[in-house]
Amino acid sequence: MPFSIGSALCQTFSDLEVLVVGDGCTDDSQAVVASIEDERVRWINLPSNSGHQSVPNNEGLRQARGELIAYLGHDDLWLPHHLACLTAKLAAGHDLAYAISGLVKVDGTGMEPEPFKGKYVRGVWLPPTAIVHRAQMTEKLGGWRHYRDIAADPESDLWQRAFDADFRFGFVPRLTSLKFAAAFRRDSYKTRLNVEQSHWTQRIDQEPDFEVVQLGLMLSAAAQAHRV
Repeated sequence: MPFSIGSALCQTFSDLEVLVVGDGCTDDSQAVVASIEDERVRWINLPSNSGHQSVPNNEGLRQARGELIAYLGHDDLWLPHHLACLTAKLAAGHDLAYAISGLVKVDGTGMEPEPFKGKYVRGVWLPPTAIVHRAQMTEKLGGWRHYRDIAADPESDLWQRAFDADFRFGFVPRLTSLKFAAAFRRDSYKTRLNVEQSHWTQRIDQEPDFEVVQLGLMLSAAAQAHRV
């Protein structure tokens, strides 16, 4: 979590609030957030565990004071230009903007691009970490729905409802975030190791051409895989 929050506070677009919403946390999460001395960061903890990200997301939407909403998984990272790129797309007339997120492989060998193709297809999954949208979008749609109440996963469900409601989607063809999928990292919520986040944060900070090189490697590998 410290690396995720750090990647938000290091954005070139700095006019933001960072709401860290705990899902009924009983560990030291509150203390970790309190140790970050930045007035833009605010800790919120739900009274009990809901069992899914949709509930904390909706609480964040309820308490957010800005006109734009961005999501950042507790173990994901934004590159410094993430918010600047996506807010610029919104300023150009879109309601929801998304860029390429690198899904970091567990073995550390690299990343896979999500999405691979830029044009949104109804029902497709897009990682929330890669998205910024206008607050009025979720206000109109009623926010996130719990996975027990729908057939699709909550992320695909929300984007599909927004698309069906004629909200305008815009794609930014840049790598702006890294996602560390918990589903492929056994007990990640229990062990809370951040070795991967530390490693990739250092690379982002120290490699001037990080985005260009990684994006090129990902797209080349993905193109090869789709031709097979």
